[in-house]
Amino acid sequence: MDCAKIGKLIEHLRKEKGLTQKEVAEQLNISNKTVSKWECGKGAPDVSLWEGLSVILGADILKLLQGELNPNRLDIGKIENIRFYVCPSCGNILTSTSKAGISCCGRRLSPLSAVTEITGHEISVEEMDTDYFITIKHDMSKKHYISFAAYVYDDPIWFQRFYPEQSPAFRMPVMKGGGNLYLYCTKDGLFKYSGLWKIAIKNM
Repeated sequence: MDCAKIGKLIEHLRKEKGLTQKEVAEQLNISNKTVSKWECGKGAPDVSLWEGLSVILGADILKLLQGELNPNRLDIGKIENIRFYVCPSCGNILTSTSKAGISCCGRRLSPLSAVTEITGHEISVEEMDTDYFITIKHDMSKKHYISFAAYVYDDPIWFQRFYPEQSPAFRMPVMKGGGNLYLYCTKDGLFKYSGLWKIAIKNM
């Protein structure tokens, strides 16, 4: 454990949050001299304090222990590079548009890999005024159902969440162009409809 690196990071994050050593110490129920000692590299937080310190400073515990944040490359905003993550514990759905360290329920999440072979997950599309009505041929039981649908085109993202025993159908605004439709099945994973999506629109 490099106490000097850890101390510099703690100081950097504390100042970034606009906090004084005293304010950090008060939230942890320790003396401000202890915080000063950490930042001078003359010691490290007790194991019982790491969780509270990470919350106060808004940083991952592992990064604090390593003494460096290793920031990702600047997100240049290419929405077509969207990545989807689903927590296996609570089912929380998260997204990023570039490489990111995503965690939920104490687990590090990996981005889902989308497949384009849609056997068993076919869709039908009907245009209704200014909306598309989309139906998915899929069961919706508690252990096997469509969890979400997302349409990604240029800057806009349209998102629909589903729950067990709900009808696997939804309406979404008409958005022309070459966007991609994504469906996430709790059993079979993430599906991507691109060329097939365009064919469905043309055949309406």
